[in-house]
Amino acid sequence: MPDMPTSRSLLDRLIRLSLDNRLVVVIAMALVLLAGGYVVSRMPVDVLPDLTAPTVTILTEAKGMAPEEVETLVTYPIESNLNGATGVRRVRSVSIPGLSTVWVEFTWGTDIYRARQVVNEKLQQVAANLPAGTQPNLAPISSIMGEIMYIAVVSDRHNLMEMKEQADFSIRKRLMSISGVSQVVTVGGETRQYQVQIDPLRLQTFGVTVNQVTTALQGSNLNFAAGVVTQQSHEYLLRGVGRVQTMEEIGQTVVQSKNGLPVLVRDIATVTVGPAFRVGDASANAKPAVVLTIQKHPDANTLELTSRIKQQLIDIQRTLPAGMRIESDLFQQSDFITRATGNIRKVLLEGALLVTVILFLFLGNLRTTLISLVAMPVSLLFAIFALKLFDNSINTMTLGGMAIAIGVIVDDAIIDVENVYRRLQENNTLPKGQRRPLREVIFEASREIRSSIVNATLIILVVFLPLFFLSGVEGRLLKPLGISYMVSIGASLLVALTVTPALCSYLLPKLSNTAEHGDSNIMQWLSARYRPLLASVLHRPGRVMAGAALIFVMALGLLGFTGRSFLPAFNEGALTVMVVTGPGTSLAQSSQVAGKIEQLLLTHPAVKKTARRTGRGEQDEHGKFPNASEIEVSLDMNARRLSTVMEELRKLTAVIPGVTITFGQPIGHRIDHMLSGTMANLAIKVYGPERSQLKLVAEQIKAEIGSVQGLADLSVDQQADIPQLRIIPRREELGRYGLTMAAVAEGVEVATAGQVVSRMLVKDRSYDLLARFADGFRQDSTLIGQILLDTPSGQKVPLAAVADLISTKGPNSISRENVQRKVVVQANTSGRDLRAVYQDVRKRIDGMRLPEGYYVEYGGQFESEASATRVLGLLSVLSVSLILLILYLEFGSFRTAGLVMVNLPLSFIGGIVAVMLTDRIISVASLVGFITLFGIATRNGILLVSHYRYLMEVEGLNLYDAVLQGSQERLRPVTMTALAAGLALLPFALAAHKPGNEILSPLAVVILGGLISATLLNMLVLPALYLRYGIKGNAFKAPSTALEAQSCP
Repeated sequence: MPDMPTSRSLLDRLIRLSLDNRLVVVIAMALVLLAGGYVVSRMPVDVLPDLTAPTVTILTEAKGMAPEEVETLVTYPIESNLNGATGVRRVRSVSIPGLSTVWVEFTWGTDIYRARQVVNEKLQQVAANLPAGTQPNLAPISSIMGEIMYIAVVSDRHNLMEMKEQADFSIRKRLMSISGVSQVVTVGGETRQYQVQIDPLRLQTFGVTVNQVTTALQGSNLNFAAGVVTQQSHEYLLRGVGRVQTMEEIGQTVVQSKNGLPVLVRDIATVTVGPAFRVGDASANAKPAVVLTIQKHPDANTLELTSRIKQQLIDIQRTLPAGMRIESDLFQQSDFITRATGNIRKVLLEGALLVTVILFLFLGNLRTTLISLVAMPVSLLFAIFALKLFDNSINTMTLGGMAIAIGVIVDDAIIDVENVYRRLQENNTLPKGQRRPLREVIFEASREIRSSIVNATLIILVVFLPLFFLSGVEGRLLKPLGISYMVSIGASLLVALTVTPALCSYLLPKLSNTAEHGDSNIMQWLSARYRPLLASVLHRPGRVMAGAALIFVMALGLLGFTGRSFLPAFNEGALTVMVVTGPGTSLAQSSQVAGKIEQLLLTHPAVKKTARRTGRGEQDEHGKFPNASEIEVSLDMNARRLSTVMEELRKLTAVIPGVTITFGQPIGHRIDHMLSGTMANLAIKVYGPERSQLKLVAEQIKAEIGSVQGLADLSVDQQADIPQLRIIPRREELGRYGLTMAAVAEGVEVATAGQVVSRMLVKDRSYDLLARFADGFRQDSTLIGQILLDTPSGQKVPLAAVADLISTKGPNSISRENVQRKVVVQANTSGRDLRAVYQDVRKRIDGMRLPEGYYVEYGGQFESEASATRVLGLLSVLSVSLILLILYLEFGSFRTAGLVMVNLPLSFIGGIVAVMLTDRIISVASLVGFITLFGIATRNGILLVSHYRYLMEVEGLNLYDAVLQGSQERLRPVTMTALAAGLALLPFALAAHKPGNEILSPLAVVILGGLISATLLNMLVLPALYLRYGIKGNAFKAPSTALEAQSCP
C-alpha cells in the first residue's frame, strides 16, 4: 500500500513549489543561516542539562542541643508534618549538634516555587511546637551542579579574624548582589565577637548573680525614641543613643548597687574581643585561608555568571587591605564547561570534515558535494531554534545530539542529489529531441526517492520516541539530546524536499560534462569488487542467510559477557576528596589531619591547586561534621587518564592511618547525592529503631561485602558514639535551694557555651556580645561541677550539689529517611561495572540474617540504569511495531516490511562487538546508541527494497535483474550514507577520555560498530533474502553458476 494520495500530492507539490520559487527558497535558507548565527551567539552554555531535582532544604539552628534533642525536638516534628505532603516522594534528614538539616524531595516535574510554598505552609503548622529560639529556614534554590566557584581570602600580614571579617562583610555581600548567585557560604577563619568573661569568684564577692549580669548587658545596649518636640517653628526628632560603642563602655555598665555603690561589669568580668566558637576551618593550597563557595541558581548561565563574578572580584580586590588577596582560580566549573563544549565542537567539526571528504570521494564532484553539505548547517540551526523554544541550553548533551545527527542529516540530501545527478546523466545521453526539460528531470528524480526518504526519516524519528518517556535524572539528561537529534533529522528532510532540489536546479545543469561524467575512482573500484561478490551471493542465498543468522546468535551470546552502568564517569578535571577522621575528633585535630593529606595531594604532579573545608559554615546545607573534611582538587591532566591519577592519589594518601578517604568528582558527587542521598556510587541503607544495633548491622554488612571485586572507598556512615558529659539535675536538691530547671540551664549555658545577650554595632557592621565564664573556669571538664549557680536567697551553689555529672557516650549525628533512622554503608566502584558489583553485594547481603525490625534498601546510579533500561526496552517494542507499520504503509506488504527490518539484528551484531572491543559495559548511552543505530540501519534497507520495486514496476525488470541492478545502483548512496553517519562519529569514539565526550563516546562506538556490520551485511544478506522471499509465490531459479549470473543484464 503506497502513501495516501493526499500526503503524496502534498509532498510533490512542495517539491514543485520549491523548484518554481527556487530564488525564494535560497533566500530563505540564507535568512535561516543569519538568524541562526544570531541565536547561537546568545544561547546559554552549560556542561549538562538542568538535572536539579525539585528539592527544598530546611536548615534549623538549635544551638547547644545534642543530636538526640535535635532529632526529637526539631527534626522529627518537621519530618512528620512534611511526609505525605502533596508531591513529596522522599524526606531525608541529618541531626548533628546544634543543627537539623531536612531535605524534602518532590516528584520530578514539580515546580520548585510551588514545592517551597507547600513546605512553608507545613512549617507554619509545626513552628509553634519547636523549641524557643529555633527558627527553620529554607536554603536558597541552587543548582545540582553544586558550587560553580571556590575562592579563598589569603594573607601573610593579617590574622584569620581580619580575613573572615572581609570575607563576610565585603566579599560575600557584594557577591550575593550579583543576579544568578543563589548562595555564598564562608568556611574557616575566626568570627569577631565581643566577650564578657565573667569571674564566678568575683560574682560571689560582690553578691551578683549571672542573671543580673546578662540582664544588665541587655538593658545597656539600646537606642530609644522619645518622639518630637517643636521649637521656633521647627520640629526636632528626639533620638536616644544608648548603644555601647567600645569595650570601655561595656565595662562601665552598671549591674547593681551595693550599699550605694555601683557594681560595674568591669568589676566582675573582663571585656575582650575574641573569636567565636568555630564550626569550620579552611585552607587553600595547604595554607590557612577563608574559603568561599559560590552556588548558582538553576536558571543561571554558568559561563556568563562566572565572567561577572570574576569582574566583581577584581573590583573587590581593589578595596581590600594591602597584603590581603583573593585567589579566584582554586576551582571554576566554567573551566570544565569550556573544555567539554570545546572538545565536542572540535569533534563535531572533525566529523563534518570527514563527511565532506566522504561525499567528495564518492560523488567525485564539488557541486554535488556542496549541495549535500548545505543540509548540515541549516538542519543544525533548526535544532538550535528548537532548543531556544524549549528553554534548553547548549550543553554536552544537546551538542551530542547534533554530533550524532551530523552524519545522518546529509543522508536525505545525498540520496536526492545522487538520484538527480544520475537521472541528469541518463537524460543527457538521450538524443536532443528526446531530452526532457531539466527542471522536470529534477522534479521526477526527487519525486522518485521522495517516499523512501520520508519514511526512512520517520523511522529514525520513531525510534527516538522512547527517550521522551524517561523520567528522573535519566530523562532530564537524555531528552535534550533527543530534541536536538530529532529536530535536526526532521529539518534535514525538509531541506531535502525544498532546498536541495532548488540548488540542484541552479548548479547541476551548468555542469558541461554531466553526460560524460561517470562514477568517481573510488566508486569504480568499489563497484568492480562488489559486482562479482553480489552475483556469488545471489547464487547461494541460503548459505548467506544461514551465516548471518549464526553470526547474530553468536552476538547475542556476547551479551552475557557485558557489564551494566548508568553513566560513564565524567572527566571534570577536578576531584572531590572526602576525608573523615574518627567520630568525636575535634575540629582542630581534624583540620590538622586533613591538612597533611592536602599537602600530600599537592606533591602529585597532576594536582594544581587545592581548597579544603573542614566542618561547616553558617547555614551551610552541604556542611560536614567537625571530623569530616572536603578537599576540592584542581587537576592538570596533561594527557594523563583520570583513572590513573585517582589510583595514584589513593596510594599516595593511604599512608595516613585511621582515616577514611573517598575520591570522587564535583558533579558526579552531586548526582550521586541527589539519587541516593549519599556521595558515592552505591548506597546500602540499613533501617531500624536502635542506633547501636544499626551500627552493628552496618559493620557486619561492611565486613561481609568487603571482598567483593570492584568495590572502592568502602565505608560506613560516621554515626558513632562520642564522649558526653551529662548533667542530670536532682529535683529534690533543686527544691531545697529554690532553683528551677530554667535557672540551672541558664547558669550552665552562660558558664560553658556562653549566651549572646546583644549585638554590637560598629559602623555598618554588627557583632555578637557574648557573656560567659572565663576560660579558666570552663575549659576543663573537672571544673564543670564547680560552676556556681545563683539561688533566690543569693547563695551560690556549685552545680555538683544539685546535679549528677555522668561521663557517657552519645551519637555524633543521626540520619533519617522517611521517618526512620538509618545508617548507610557506601562505596564507589573501580575497574568493574556498577551493575555487576551491585548484584554481588546484594547476593551476599541477602544471605545474611538481619535482626527483627531491621531491613536494607539500596540506592545509587544502578537504580536509574535499571529504570532507564526497563523503559527503553518496553517502549522499543512499541517503536519496532511503529517501524513495521510505516514499512507496511510504504510497501503494502508485511513480508517486504519484515525483510527490511532484518537490518535491525544485522546492526546489533556490530554494535555488541564494538562494545566488547572497548570497555565491555553497556550504559544508558550505549542503549541510546542502539536505538539510533536501528533507525539508520532501517533506512538503508528501505533504499534497496524501494529501488527493487521501482525497477520492476516502472522499468519492467524481472526479479533477479532488479535485485542485481538495484543493489549496484544503490551501492553508492547506501555506502555514502553509512560512511557519513559512521565517520562523523569516529572522533567521538577516539576521544572517549576527553571532557565532554564521556557520555557520547559509548554511543558513538555502538553506532560505528553497528553501521559497519549493517552496511556490509545489508548489501549482501538483504538482496539474497529479497530474491528468495521478496515476492510471494516467486518461481525464479537462480543461474546455475556465478559466471552466468555475472553475465545477466
